Amino acid sequence: MNTLSEENYLKAILRLSQKPDEKITPTSIAEALGNNAASVVDMIRKLTDKQLIEYDKKKGVRLTPQGLKDSVLIVRKHRLWEVFLLEKLGYHWDEIHDIAEELEHIKDDTLADRLDQFLGFPEHDPHGDPIPTPEGTIRADHFESLLTCPVATPLRVTRIADQDPAFLHFIENNHLKPGQAIEVEERDTAADSVRVKSPNRESITIGARAASKLFVEVDGR
Repeated sequence: MNTLSEENYLKAILRLSQKPDEKITPTSIAEALGNNAASVVDMIRKLTDKQLIEYDKKKGVRLTPQGLKDSVLIVRKHRLWEVFLLEKLGYHWDEIHDIAEELEHIKDDTLADRLDQFLGFPEHDPHGDPIPTPEGTIRADHFESLLTCPVATPLRVTRIADQDPAFLHFIENNHLKPGQAIEVEERDTAADSVRVKSPNRESITIGARAASKLFVEVDGR
């Protein structure tokens, strides 16, 4: 049985491992969690002893098969709780992440599966992230961001890769939530910005940093 702190570390390491060609170091983990280096080193030792991670100074931190399974199942619970909070309890979509952060640590082997069944087996959470299967696998969705997607082509927003409430509030106010039809009208490399338009609405210009967090697919409807 892993502690709440251990689960948070595993989830952070999983998130960092999804960045290609990036070595996971104690420093990067500390930055991701907002913890000091000494506490990170201590936790790395604990997780290594529990055979949930492997650590080599040259290769960095890596999840073991058991550590990967444990971390993915935490993510599964988190995303299922987000769906439940939004669809069944009426929470606003920029509130659900922080509440799910607490609920994901409930210790019950069958709760996630029952919640999944109750919700009708959703494939994505409200922010567009894929919900892992009970076996601990995550469907690989290959979407492009607003920085790389086709220009002047009908698109549909699929995922928002930032759970900060202020950013989600910006997304909602500008009608850029998952499922929204949009089109990239222009990219301005000099201004580091993207001009986006959705049906029946005026064009808006957003910075490249925000644009990199919005993922889309070509709208085939």
